[in-house]
Amino acid sequence: MGLVIIFALVTILAGIGTFTAFKNKNYLGFIFGGGAFLVFGWFTIMTFVNNGYPS
Repeated sequence: MGLVIIFALVTILAGIGTFTAFKNKNYLGFIFGGGAFLVFGWFTIMTFVNNGYPS
């Protein structure tokens, strides 16, 4: 159940990193940060759908 929380935190941090990389015109960081954001966001959504909300 804690996996959803961990994936959500990583997704939030990847989103912040992607925004910062885009703001600083760091294109390689933007690509990798965006990829991590998409992958971990997908993991977060699918773990939430399959296991439900952690209680």
